[in-house]
Amino acid sequence: MLPLLLLLLATAHGLDDLLNLDAPVLASSSLGGQTTTSTFVLEQPRCVFNLSEDAVIWLVVAVPEGVPNFDNSVEPGGPGREFQQFPKSTSAYMTLNTTILNYPCPKNPGDITVLRVGSETGCAKDKRRPTCNGPLPGPGPYRVKFLALNGSQPVAQTNWSDPITLRTARPSGDIPVPGSGHSAGMIALTSILSILFAILLAGLVAMLLWGSDATSGSSTFSKPEAVTVQRYNTHHVYDQPAARL
Repeated sequence: MLPLLLLLLATAHGLDDLLNLDAPVLASSSLGGQTTTSTFVLEQPRCVFNLSEDAVIWLVVAVPEGVPNFDNSVEPGGPGREFQQFPKSTSAYMTLNTTILNYPCPKNPGDITVLRVGSETGCAKDKRRPTCNGPLPGPGPYRVKFLALNGSQPVAQTNWSDPITLRTARPSGDIPVPGSGHSAGMIALTSILSILFAILLAGLVAMLLWGSDATSGSSTFSKPEAVTVQRYNTHHVYDQPAARL
């Protein structure tokens, strides 16, 4: 009985030693989109684990209340670990499982080695995929860690991250409207000038149309009727000599 107890204590102590592994951190803000209203971006755990190729590395996402009592032995996707129940009836879920082969060390220069948490929208309500990497349900805060399992046995883990808070959508009333800083007098003057300009423009268009019609009417000439001039031959009348007596 005593040797078994010592073995369990040694195993637990060894697992505690692994808690010194580097905690996950947010990706550099220079990449853009470090946090959104439903996602955040982590650096991949490169050069963190020393594992066999059979081990599977999971990302654990939890609300702060679920961190102290998190149980590493609960199966990913099992009762109490479903994304679809988070955070209403479960305080943590597990997602983004992969092997150490996808986290090579060292990383190649120029490689983008990040993980976007919350990027899968298609499985968010699909209970057949309890390990879905679905959009996070609120601004948080959240805490994360990486947990390596060999079968169902935890073999390595990192520290929990610092709390991660997402962005919040701004209410429409808080969005500044261009020109909202202008005085009421300036706004009224602008409105009056706009109306006057519209009237002037309408008058100008009307004048152009009227002038076009007038020009079109005055440029139509009817062909003058031909004037017939009759020529008359004038007969000269000579005085006839007086009748002789």
